Amino acid sequence: MIQQSPERILLEVKNLSVSFGHDKKEFKAVDQISFKIKHGETLALVGESGSGKTISALSILRLLPYPLAYHPSGQILLDGEDLLKAPQDHLHTIRGGRVGMIFQEPMTSLNPLHTIENQIGESLKLHTSLTSEQIKLRLLELLDLVGFSEGTSRLQAYPHELSGGQRQRVMMAMALSANPALLIADEPTTALDVTTQAHILELLKNIQTKLGMAILFITHDLGIVRKFAHRVAIMQKGQLVESGKVAEVFSNPKQLYTRHLLAAEPKGRAVPLTPDAPIILKASNLEVFFPLKSGFLQKRKSVLHAVKDVSLTLSAGQTLGIVGESGSGKTTLAMAILRLQDSTGLIELKGQELQALSNRKLRPHRRHMQIVFQDPYGSLSPRMTISEIIGEGLKIHHLAKDTQHQSELVKQALYNVGLEPEMMYRYPHEFSGGQRQRIALARALVLKPSLLVLDEPTSALDRAVQVDMIDILRKLQHQNQLAYLFISHDLKVVRAISHQILVMYKGQVVERGTTEQIFESPQHPYTQSLIAAAFDLKTTDYILEDKPISQ
Repeated sequence: MIQQSPERILLEVKNLSVSFGHDKKEFKAVDQISFKIKHGETLALVGESGSGKTISALSILRLLPYPLAYHPSGQILLDGEDLLKAPQDHLHTIRGGRVGMIFQEPMTSLNPLHTIENQIGESLKLHTSLTSEQIKLRLLELLDLVGFSEGTSRLQAYPHELSGGQRQRVMMAMALSANPALLIADEPTTALDVTTQAHILELLKNIQTKLGMAILFITHDLGIVRKFAHRVAIMQKGQLVESGKVAEVFSNPKQLYTRHLLAAEPKGRAVPLTPDAPIILKASNLEVFFPLKSGFLQKRKSVLHAVKDVSLTLSAGQTLGIVGESGSGKTTLAMAILRLQDSTGLIELKGQELQALSNRKLRPHRRHMQIVFQDPYGSLSPRMTISEIIGEGLKIHHLAKDTQHQSELVKQALYNVGLEPEMMYRYPHEFSGGQRQRIALARALVLKPSLLVLDEPTSALDRAVQVDMIDILRKLQHQNQLAYLFISHDLKVVRAISHQILVMYKGQVVERGTTEQIFESPQHPYTQSLIAAAFDLKTTDYILEDKPISQ
């Protein structure tokens, strides 16, 4: 039960508007929104992609691209002080001091060239008067506070050497370093698996109670809002359409848009399988090893066994869901199957053994196995039009007779994923996250593959867009008898599309079975913990590190 927060107002946003461009080219991203946050309170800012949530939050710390961005109206009062009028040198003390921020994607927010110790230490140097020795002690305290159990041994690690959950904890430590009065958390759990997500939320609750901190929590996950926030504000197309206490808004939503958000859950089940469908993919005894190096000369120190003796079979028209925590080996397994990661074992695609093929001989087979990545923006070249992005594969594999034929194939691919063919002349930055993910899907499907690897294809999307994406995937699978390898930490999405499920933990499969078997009668304690975290079930705590994998 969330305790009631004090009545004193910490932050008040009054009639805030945010526009980009000028005069006739003005785009109003946020239009006259107002909300308040009390000391010790959590306000959730909710809405679909493009609703203005993040822009509103970035306005608080004036982190928008000024002067391209500007505020036609509004005030942002922090303890009565208008931050929109504050001088830059004063804002530097506010940012990371009175107000901390956890950004959505820790991998792009952390500096890839600096160690964890340097990055958290820099924040402490800027906002505290601690000595070097005190900074080291405080740094370890912060890592312990956010549940980074390996903090002492990983201080010299770089961001790419950490899992998603560990990077998010580092971001939390940096944001909390100066004991802020307000923490802005922008989708802090979006890319995390359900158990890590639950741990992060529990940590934030405990830290909030300990520090008396207010939280502005930006999310598209209403399940998190229900458990975590005191009040909720719903945004649509730059406007605040409904707000109030979480229990009241969820039980009696007044706006049609709010009801639409609450009803947006992945529903239905996988498309029926075709009897005697041919086997598309067969993998046997797959193993992946990563050498761990250290020292100035980067000498090999040890070996990480990332994938351990995994075997699977996938038929035409079938979806195999692969679930597990961050670092469990899901994506590494998929990269090995696509021959994008060195591995040992057998890989057969439509009867052709792939492991023995050279890169040159493998190229003709690549059109039959495609992948859609997790990040719909990072996986598309910002310098290419949509037509060039989708048509690139057609050129490489010589599948278009001429330029006109290629254009027709691109238009058809866009139409198949629910986009207008006229969009082919635009660039990725002109689209929403959901549209970009459809473009990535069109790029893969235009080659008419037999196997499609979907690596967290819906994790960065809000629920309503997720529902649309799942419907499109089911439709395309039914029409083309596609085999899907579907990697996700969202068990509700996995249940809606998968026929079979593999549960991975520390590189090996701990449980496998039909979707019904896994969800209705999970056998392994780890599977039980994943399902309990995903569906808010009451279960005894399962400490993974203390349990042998054979259980």
